[in-house]
Amino acid sequence: MEIKIKYFSDKIEKLCYIDGKSDWIDLRAAEDVVLKQGEFKLIPLGVGMQLPKGYEAHVVPRSSTFKNFGVIQTNHMGVIDYTYSGDNDQWFMPVLAMRDTEIHVNDRICQFRIMENQPAIEFNEVEKLGEQDRGGFGSTGKA
Repeated sequence: MEIKIKYFSDKIEKLCYIDGKSDWIDLRAAEDVVLKQGEFKLIPLGVGMQLPKGYEAHVVPRSSTFKNFGVIQTNHMGVIDYTYSGDNDQWFMPVLAMRDTEIHVNDRICQFRIMENQPAIEFNEVEKLGEQDRGGFGSTGKA
């Protein structure tokens, strides 16, 4: 699949897909950010893309983001649909600082993958689902 990409910064490394390693692609901070505990910031990621119609990007923190930077992504998972593809539609990561922190240009702070939109769904209302009950949400135990 070929994706058109626009870079908003010449300070970040170009994106690359590493075949055979993971199908998630790292995104980097496009500016230096200093945050105090409790502060919110939209961190620019320095890229915009034109995704194919019927596809979306899922943006999530890297596994080391909280450990390294003490921030959480406030929407927990960003969904960028194919219509967000204008010349000024830069991608951002919304974060909340849980401690004082600094993020520098080119730090890998999140990752994304491109997913096909789910198919159209028609809901069929029923009185019973007809399967065995598992005990409800949160009932599977600790181990």
